[in-house]
Amino acid sequence: MAAPEADRLVVVGQGYAGLPLAMRAVEAGFDVVGFDVDVTRIKRLISGESHVEDVTSEQVARALASGRYEPTDDPGRTRRFDFAVIDVPTPLTDGAPNLSHVIDAARVLATSLRAGATVILESTTYPGTTEDLVARLLEEGSGLVGGRDFHLGYSPERIDPGNPEWHFVNTPKVVSGIDPASLRAVQGFFDRLVERTVPVSGTREAELSKLLENTFRHVNIALVNELTVFAEAMGIDVWEAIDAASTKPFGYLRFTPGPGVGGHCLPIDPSYLSWEVRRSIGQSFRFVELANDINARMPDYVVSRLTLALNRQRRSVNGSRILLLGLSYKRNTGDIRESPGVAIAESLLELGADLRIAEPHIPDGATTMLRVELTAEELREADAVVVVTDHDDFDYDMVRAGARYVLDTRNRMRGPNIESL
Repeated sequence: MAAPEADRLVVVGQGYAGLPLAMRAVEAGFDVVGFDVDVTRIKRLISGESHVEDVTSEQVARALASGRYEPTDDPGRTRRFDFAVIDVPTPLTDGAPNLSHVIDAARVLATSLRAGATVILESTTYPGTTEDLVARLLEEGSGLVGGRDFHLGYSPERIDPGNPEWHFVNTPKVVSGIDPASLRAVQGFFDRLVERTVPVSGTREAELSKLLENTFRHVNIALVNELTVFAEAMGIDVWEAIDAASTKPFGYLRFTPGPGVGGHCLPIDPSYLSWEVRRSIGQSFRFVELANDINARMPDYVVSRLTLALNRQRRSVNGSRILLLGLSYKRNTGDIRESPGVAIAESLLELGADLRIAEPHIPDGATTMLRVELTAEELREADAVVVVTDHDDFDYDMVRAGARYVLDTRNRMRGPNIESL
């Protein structure tokens, strides 16, 4: 007897969320089409090269060798799917959600949609997107009716780039559907891929859960960032206070200050929630707006702290040789989307700094700024070193011994020549 055909899965978007999903689905026995409009990205995947830290090139090569993974930029290859997952960017444009990529993805899938198939949105968005936008586009393009002819649901991505403990498989997956049958289909799909699924009653609740997760982090980071500014002005070691507070086994969660927030989630997702609250009920979400303001000002605060430190050496930023350690928004990743490091670097260049950046994780061509290796000579030549992103592969003992002055925004080091944020 011939083996049954594998389910055909289309993953629209092969970035930080879509590629790990595609690789896991290949392992689970799906035939996977990884569709992306980025031609360069697709060419790299076809050659077996990963562009995502959480997916190795060996994993991509194995997926290709299995014959069950096809990276493509051809929308025609998305036809006849059993399942489709949308993992595309949802940026802000002029302060408002930009769902153009979601719209494009839904229109592509609509031309291939057939009765009995399941479509799942994973991209972060405001409550109501799945039912009010994606369902309408799929129905208009296919002539089918959501819930009656095909299944539709929302399951927020929870990828944490560079996290060695929590990854796609062992992170609980929130799942939802536009009706009970859709929920069963969405949950059944992810039950084949992850260890635990968490069903909720509707897609709006699932969409809101993602915004809540990141707004919670955004607001608490803003709290410690503003506290850091005040503590430094009062001569108090905020890091020691945070360590002390963290010993409390209940009622407290540890958040630490930094040069600002970056990536797709924290600078953007809470604004989706604030935008939807204002649009839906005409009120401002004051916590989010305040957090946005505080976190957005942190790169300027870092530059002001560095300016004061150089002034104490009778130097100005203009003409000083400054070495930034790290440019990405997060430790051990190469993601510079919305990175505060980029804002800091641009401000220093505008002030006339002789700027060099040591950043081993971002690919060649990711920035036009001058990049260097972290060496003893670079440290000796620098008037100041700023730790922006505390990658584990930096030699902090060498930095401590070789730099004349360090502003450490991540509290990775202590010493007589080192100031913490």
